[in-house]
Amino acid sequence: MKIVVIGGTGLIGSKVVGYLRGQGHEAVAASPNTGVDTLTGEGLAEALAGADVVVDVSNSPSFEDAAVLEFFETSTGNLLAAEADAGVRHHVALSVVGTERLPDSGYFRAKIAQERLIEKSAIPFSLVHATQFYEFVPSIADAATDGGTVRVAPVSFQPIAADDVARAVAETAVGTPLNGRIDVAGPDRFRMDTFFRDALAARDDPRQVVTDPHARYFGAELADDTLVPAAAAILGETHYPDWPGHT
Repeated sequence: MKIVVIGGTGLIGSKVVGYLRGQGHEAVAASPNTGVDTLTGEGLAEALAGADVVVDVSNSPSFEDAAVLEFFETSTGNLLAAEADAGVRHHVALSVVGTERLPDSGYFRAKIAQERLIEKSAIPFSLVHATQFYEFVPSIADAATDGGTVRVAPVSFQPIAADDVARAVAETAVGTPLNGRIDVAGPDRFRMDTFFRDALAARDDPRQVVTDPHARYFGAELADDTLVPAAAAILGETHYPDWPGHT
């Protein structure tokens, strides 16, 4: 099976490509680095020729509200049109748990716009909603830093290893289109402020984690259930203390 992975040279994409190739599939890593640009359409037709499945794990280079919305709408529109021309039979997109519960976030609004384009397309699809990655713990802490303190809300948090996300995406890609979504999350649920207090301590990070119910997460205030699956989810296998990058 030929599977084209958009964003295939990035953190998740490169792992997806590796899993698929390990299963004997023809997995093509498509990104601007390989001459495929979904924003301009450059290289799309050539990359998608003969493709059975397209996996989109690409991300916007800018998280500014207008820029991220333009990226996902333009990129996804170009990609779906090229897939229709190529006769692609399954579109898989990686999204975020909680997109519909955080309308104050420009990034989450952009992901919702992306999903709506996919759902309206005639191409069978599967959406994989993932919780936050272990790999993003340092950047989340940095975004929440105010001087020497890290302000974090006491809400539920269920992060997951990128390897486990990539495995779920790859397995979805070779399966029957869901025409719906699945959630994937880490094996353990934490209170977010407690998690970051322990995670920073494990890294000998001197910043103090302050519990703040009104702390904003990339510009938006969180409810207790915003960042965790609302229903049953596929759980990753890697516990945070066992993840090699936790210290």
